[in-house]
Amino acid sequence: MARKDSLIEYPSLFPIKVMGLKHDNLVSAITAIAHHFDPAFDASTIELRPSSTGKYLGVTITVTATSREQLDDLYRALTSDPHVKVVL
Repeated sequence: MARKDSLIEYPSLFPIKVMGLKHDNLVSAITAIAHHFDPAFDASTIELRPSSTGKYLGVTITVTATSREQLDDLYRALTSDPHVKVVL
């Protein structure tokens, strides 16, 4: 039996949850990163959830994942943003 590198079948729609400090540029920065790794990314599908205190904002993006490497690079890019605290 061949070992698969990933349980994800590519290409597929892949949701990513990003939690960051609520900042004017947070959503636009996340959108730009998503577009860089998925040129067909549809920003109208972004879901926003503010924290109960309003200090943080949860942002869910759904990208078309084409490879494990693409997802790894996307996660690295998102976590490098100074306003982003968590990427799931």
